[in-house]
Amino acid sequence: MRSPLFDRQILRVVIGSRAYGLDDEGSDTDRRGVFLPPAAAHWSLEGVPDVLRDDDQEEMAWELARFLRLALKGNPTVLEVLFTPLVEYATPLGRELLGLRTAFLSKRLHGTCGGYADQQFAKLQRRADAHRPLNWKHAAHCLRLLATGAKALAGDGFPVSVGPHRDVLLSVRRGEKSLEEVDDLAAEWRSGLDRALRNSPLPDEPDAAAVDAFLIHARRRAADSDALP
Repeated sequence: MRSPLFDRQILRVVIGSRAYGLDDEGSDTDRRGVFLPPAAAHWSLEGVPDVLRDDDQEEMAWELARFLRLALKGNPTVLEVLFTPLVEYATPLGRELLGLRTAFLSKRLHGTCGGYADQQFAKLQRRADAHRPLNWKHAAHCLRLLATGAKALAGDGFPVSVGPHRDVLLSVRRGEKSLEEVDDLAAEWRSGLDRALRNSPLPDEPDAAAVDAFLIHARRRAADSDALP
């Protein structure tokens, strides 16, 4: 059963292939959001969940504090929620959150984007060595993260759309490139990520103080009224 806390979303967006510019006629619509529970839910013994899921609607939402902590760590999936151009719904508080999005960007992105991609490409190689089927869609996703991370480190926000990389990423996703070609692309784009770090204008750490102030502000709003701010 769908949780009533979905109705407490302050922000709902579309991510995935439609936001990346990699969609086709068969693409799903993946919705992600952020919800602010009423204060009484936090005070109760039952508490509130960190995450809501509605698999039938392909929808997921994070509790606000959980979302902010992940974003401060540079979690790419969470940052996409703040930077996707496909915003379906935002309350005034949700718009405040969007206005705060650059506070989450820091040089930590080199480790989160690069580290995740490195791990996944190593898994891809192990599958190939074991003569197991390869997930080319996942390989394209990892390449996309390397390109996004490099642009983010260069001070270009956290671009979700793949832009000029669309054709090559679609080719990888369709399995039209060999593993050697994908490895060459990964090495090239990983080097681009490393160069971007060396010249990055981003701070070493995100602005945790500003984010914490926003969370306190949001929870005070929830405590003052049952209406969704």
